[in-house]
Amino acid sequence: MLNGQKIVVVMPAYNAARTLQRTYDEVMAQGIVDLVIVVDDASHDHTVAIARTLEQVQVEVHPENRGYGANQKTCYRLALAAGADIIIMIHPDYQYTPQLIPAMAALVGSGLYPCVLGSRILGGGALRGGMPLWKYVSNRFLTLAENVLIGAKLSEYHTGYRAYSRDLLERLPLQRNSDDFVFDNQVLAQIIALGCAIGEVTCPARYMPEASSINFRRSLRYGLGCLATALRFRLARWKLVEPTV
Repeated sequence: MLNGQKIVVVMPAYNAARTLQRTYDEVMAQGIVDLVIVVDDASHDHTVAIARTLEQVQVEVHPENRGYGANQKTCYRLALAAGADIIIMIHPDYQYTPQLIPAMAALVGSGLYPCVLGSRILGGGALRGGMPLWKYVSNRFLTLAENVLIGAKLSEYHTGYRAYSRDLLERLPLQRNSDDFVFDNQVLAQIIALGCAIGEVTCPARYMPEASSINFRRSLRYGLGCLATALRFRLARWKLVEPTV
Protein backbone atom coordinates (compact mmCIF):
# COMPACT_ATOMS: atom_id res chain seq x y z
CA MET A 1 0.00 0.00 0.00
CA LEU A 2 0.88 3.66 -0.30
CA ASN A 3 -0.54 5.96 2.39
CA GLY A 4 -3.28 3.42 3.05
CA GLN A 5 -4.21 3.12 -0.63
CA LYS A 6 -4.30 -0.34 -2.20
CA ILE A 7 -2.09 -0.67 -5.27
CA VAL A 8 -2.93 -3.24 -7.93
CA VAL A 9 -0.73 -3.84 -10.97
CA VAL A 10 -2.46 -5.30 -14.03
CA MET A 11 -0.66 -7.06 -16.86
CA PRO A 12 -2.50 -7.71 -20.14
CA ALA A 13 -0.59 -10.78 -21.33
CA TYR A 14 -0.25 -12.59 -24.62
CA ASN A 15 2.60 -15.05 -25.21
CA ALA A 16 4.64 -13.45 -22.44
CA ALA A 17 6.21 -16.61 -21.03
CA ARG A 18 9.80 -15.48 -21.68
CA THR A 19 9.49 -12.16 -19.85
CA LEU A 20 6.65 -12.50 -17.32
CA GLN A 21 8.82 -13.73 -14.45
CA ARG A 22 11.37 -10.92 -14.85
CA THR A 23 8.65 -8.28 -15.03
CA TYR A 24 6.86 -9.70 -11.98
CA ASP A 25 10.04 -9.94 -9.91
CA GLU A 26 10.85 -6.29 -10.54
CA VAL A 27 7.26 -5.22 -9.86
CA MET A 28 7.22 -6.92 -6.46
CA ALA A 29 10.71 -5.62 -5.63
CA GLN A 30 9.22 -2.11 -5.41
CA GLY A 31 7.64 -3.13 -2.11
CA ILE A 32 4.31 -1.29 -2.44
CA VAL A 33 2.23 -3.53 -4.72
CA ASP A 34 -0.58 -5.41 -2.98
CA LEU A 35 -1.76 -7.54 -5.88
CA VAL A 36 -0.80 -8.36 -9.46
CA ILE A 37 -3.53 -9.35 -11.92
CA VAL A 38 -2.45 -11.20 -15.06
CA VAL A 39 -5.08 -11.53 -17.77
CA ASP A 40 -4.03 -13.96 -20.47
CA ASP A 41 -5.60 -13.47 -23.89
CA ALA A 42 -5.45 -17.11 -25.06
CA SER A 43 -1.67 -17.38 -25.29
CA HIS A 44 -0.06 -20.25 -27.17
CA ASP A 45 2.92 -20.55 -24.80
CA HIS A 46 3.31 -21.18 -21.05
CA THR A 47 2.25 -17.73 -19.86
CA VAL A 48 -0.62 -19.05 -17.75
CA ALA A 49 1.40 -21.86 -16.18
CA ILE A 50 4.11 -19.41 -15.14
CA ALA A 51 1.63 -16.85 -13.84
CA ARG A 52 0.00 -19.47 -11.61
CA THR A 53 3.31 -20.17 -9.85
CA LEU A 54 3.69 -16.54 -8.72
CA GLU A 55 2.65 -15.25 -5.29
CA GLN A 56 0.14 -12.43 -4.82
CA VAL A 57 -1.02 -12.93 -8.41
CA GLN A 58 -4.59 -13.33 -9.61
CA VAL A 59 -4.79 -15.04 -12.99
CA GLU A 60 -7.67 -14.69 -15.44
CA VAL A 61 -7.71 -16.53 -18.77
CA HIS A 62 -9.69 -15.60 -21.86
CA PRO A 63 -10.75 -18.85 -23.56
CA GLU A 64 -10.33 -17.18 -26.94
CA ASN A 65 -8.27 -14.23 -28.12
CA ARG A 66 -10.37 -11.11 -27.65
CA GLY A 67 -7.81 -8.38 -28.38
CA TYR A 68 -5.62 -5.97 -26.46
CA GLY A 69 -8.42 -3.59 -25.57
CA ALA A 70 -10.69 -6.39 -24.38
CA ASN A 71 -7.83 -7.69 -22.25
CA GLN A 72 -7.50 -4.32 -20.53
CA LYS A 73 -11.24 -4.15 -19.93
CA THR A 74 -10.96 -7.40 -17.98
CA CYS A 75 -7.86 -6.12 -16.17
CA TYR A 76 -9.57 -2.98 -14.92
CA ARG A 77 -12.82 -4.73 -14.02
CA LEU A 78 -10.93 -7.22 -11.85
CA ALA A 79 -8.73 -4.54 -10.28
CA LEU A 80 -11.75 -2.48 -9.26
CA ALA A 81 -13.47 -5.59 -7.92
CA ALA A 82 -10.35 -6.30 -5.86
CA GLY A 83 -10.68 -2.92 -4.16
CA ALA A 84 -7.81 -1.15 -5.87
CA ASP A 85 -7.35 2.55 -5.16
CA ILE A 86 -4.46 2.93 -7.62
CA ILE A 87 -4.29 0.76 -10.73
CA ILE A 88 -1.05 0.50 -12.71
CA MET A 89 -0.98 -1.17 -16.10
CA ILE A 90 2.36 -2.46 -17.33
CA HIS A 91 3.05 -4.83 -20.20
CA PRO A 92 4.64 -8.10 -19.06
CA ASP A 93 7.16 -8.04 -21.93
CA TYR A 94 9.79 -6.23 -19.80
CA GLN A 95 9.92 -3.29 -22.22
CA TYR A 96 9.07 -0.80 -19.44
CA THR A 97 10.91 -0.68 -16.11
CA PRO A 98 8.72 -1.41 -13.06
CA GLN A 99 11.08 0.76 -11.01
CA LEU A 100 8.83 3.73 -11.84
CA ILE A 101 5.84 2.20 -10.03
CA PRO A 102 6.46 4.06 -6.73
CA ALA A 103 6.78 7.42 -8.51
CA MET A 104 3.71 6.90 -10.68
CA ALA A 105 1.67 5.62 -7.74
CA ALA A 106 2.71 8.61 -5.64
CA LEU A 107 1.60 11.08 -8.30
CA VAL A 108 -1.81 9.41 -8.46
CA GLY A 109 -2.13 8.73 -4.74
CA SER A 110 -1.31 12.31 -3.79
CA GLY A 111 -4.17 13.56 -5.93
CA LEU A 112 -1.88 15.50 -8.29
CA TYR A 113 -2.90 13.48 -11.35
CA PRO A 114 -5.68 10.90 -11.80
CA CYS A 115 -3.67 9.46 -14.71
CA VAL A 116 0.09 9.19 -15.14
CA LEU A 117 1.89 7.89 -18.23
CA GLY A 118 5.34 6.38 -18.46
CA SER A 119 6.67 8.16 -21.56
CA ARG A 120 9.39 6.64 -23.71
CA ILE A 121 9.77 9.94 -25.56
CA LEU A 122 10.59 12.24 -22.63
CA GLY A 123 14.34 12.19 -22.14
CA GLY A 124 14.96 10.49 -25.48
CA GLY A 125 14.79 6.98 -24.06
CA ALA A 126 12.96 5.42 -27.00
CA LEU A 127 15.75 5.45 -29.59
CA ARG A 128 18.42 4.71 -26.99
CA GLY A 129 16.41 1.70 -25.91
CA GLY A 130 16.27 0.37 -29.45
CA MET A 131 12.90 1.53 -30.75
CA PRO A 132 12.95 0.99 -34.54
CA LEU A 133 13.27 4.27 -36.40
CA TRP A 134 10.05 3.75 -38.37
CA LYS A 135 8.13 3.24 -35.12
CA TYR A 136 9.70 6.32 -33.60
CA VAL A 137 8.80 8.47 -36.62
CA SER A 138 5.26 7.09 -36.61
CA ASN A 139 4.95 7.75 -32.90
CA ARG A 140 6.05 11.36 -33.28
CA PHE A 141 3.77 12.01 -36.27
CA LEU A 142 0.71 10.51 -34.60
CA THR A 143 1.40 12.33 -31.34
CA LEU A 144 1.72 15.66 -33.15
CA ALA A 145 -1.51 15.11 -35.06
CA GLU A 146 -3.36 14.01 -31.93
CA ASN A 147 -2.10 16.95 -29.90
CA VAL A 148 -3.29 19.36 -32.61
CA LEU A 149 -6.72 17.76 -32.91
CA ILE A 150 -7.27 17.12 -29.20
CA GLY A 151 -5.62 20.28 -27.96
CA ALA A 152 -3.30 18.55 -25.49
CA LYS A 153 0.49 18.56 -25.09
CA LEU A 154 1.37 14.94 -24.32
CA SER A 155 4.77 13.61 -25.33
CA GLU A 156 3.17 10.35 -26.52
CA TYR A 157 -0.20 8.62 -26.63
CA HIS A 158 1.10 5.12 -27.26
CA THR A 159 2.78 3.95 -24.08
CA GLY A 160 1.75 0.69 -22.43
CA TYR A 161 2.68 1.95 -18.97
CA ARG A 162 -0.10 3.82 -17.19
CA ALA A 163 -1.38 4.56 -13.70
CA TYR A 164 -4.97 5.46 -12.88
CA SER A 165 -6.97 6.41 -9.84
CA ARG A 166 -9.96 4.29 -8.97
CA ASP A 167 -12.29 7.28 -9.31
CA LEU A 168 -11.11 7.99 -12.83
CA LEU A 169 -11.50 4.42 -14.08
CA GLU A 170 -15.00 4.27 -12.63
CA ARG A 171 -15.94 7.39 -14.62
CA LEU A 172 -14.67 6.12 -17.98
CA PRO A 173 -17.02 4.24 -20.36
CA LEU A 174 -14.40 1.55 -20.98
CA GLN A 175 -16.83 -1.04 -22.31
CA ARG A 176 -17.75 1.27 -25.20
CA ASN A 177 -14.18 1.38 -26.42
CA SER A 178 -12.48 -0.80 -29.02
CA ASP A 179 -11.28 -4.31 -28.19
CA ASP A 180 -8.17 -3.65 -30.30
CA PHE A 181 -5.01 -1.57 -29.79
CA VAL A 182 -6.73 1.80 -30.32
CA PHE A 183 -8.37 1.28 -26.92
CA ASP A 184 -5.43 3.10 -25.30
CA ASN A 185 -5.96 6.22 -27.39
CA GLN A 186 -9.68 6.24 -26.80
CA VAL A 187 -9.08 6.16 -23.05
CA LEU A 188 -6.75 9.18 -23.19
CA ALA A 189 -9.20 11.12 -25.34
CA GLN A 190 -11.96 10.36 -22.84
CA ILE A 191 -9.80 11.47 -19.90
CA ILE A 192 -9.05 14.77 -21.63
CA ALA A 193 -12.73 15.19 -22.52
CA LEU A 194 -13.55 14.88 -18.81
CA GLY A 195 -11.14 17.75 -18.12
CA CYS A 196 -8.77 15.59 -16.08
CA ALA A 197 -5.04 16.29 -15.99
CA ILE A 198 -2.58 13.70 -17.28
CA GLY A 199 0.93 13.51 -15.82
CA GLU A 200 3.98 12.01 -17.52
CA VAL A 201 7.26 10.61 -16.23
CA THR A 202 10.37 9.73 -18.23
CA CYS A 203 10.52 5.99 -18.82
CA PRO A 204 13.53 4.13 -20.22
CA ALA A 205 12.47 1.43 -22.68
CA ARG A 206 14.01 -1.85 -23.77
CA TYR A 207 13.41 -3.39 -27.19
CA MET A 208 14.29 -7.07 -27.22
CA PRO A 209 13.32 -10.03 -29.41
CA GLU A 210 11.09 -11.20 -26.55
CA ALA A 211 9.17 -7.93 -26.39
CA SER A 212 5.69 -7.85 -27.84
CA SER A 213 5.14 -6.05 -31.12
CA ILE A 214 2.61 -5.70 -33.89
CA ASN A 215 3.36 -6.01 -37.57
CA PHE A 216 3.30 -3.17 -40.08
CA ARG A 217 -0.22 -3.93 -41.31
CA ARG A 218 -1.69 -3.82 -37.80
CA SER A 219 0.44 -0.76 -37.01
CA LEU A 220 -1.10 1.01 -40.01
CA ARG A 221 -4.61 0.11 -38.87
CA TYR A 222 -3.74 1.30 -35.37
CA GLY A 223 -2.41 4.61 -36.69
CA LEU A 224 -5.58 5.25 -38.67
CA GLY A 225 -7.62 4.39 -35.61
CA CYS A 226 -5.66 6.91 -33.53
CA LEU A 227 -6.29 9.65 -36.08
CA ALA A 228 -9.98 8.74 -36.22
CA THR A 229 -10.20 8.94 -32.42
CA ALA A 230 -8.59 12.39 -32.37
CA LEU A 231 -10.78 13.63 -35.21
CA ARG A 232 -13.92 12.42 -33.45
CA PHE A 233 -12.78 14.25 -30.32
CA ARG A 234 -12.43 17.50 -32.32
CA LEU A 235 -15.81 17.04 -34.01
CA ALA A 236 -17.41 16.41 -30.61
CA ARG A 237 -15.89 19.66 -29.34
CA TRP A 238 -17.49 21.38 -32.30
CA LYS A 239 -20.78 19.61 -31.39
CA LEU A 240 -20.92 17.89 -34.77
CA VAL A 241 -20.98 14.36 -33.29
CA GLU A 242 -21.96 12.86 -29.95
CA PRO A 243 -19.23 13.06 -27.26
CA THR A 244 -17.55 9.82 -26.17
CA VAL A 245 -18.08 10.54 -22.45
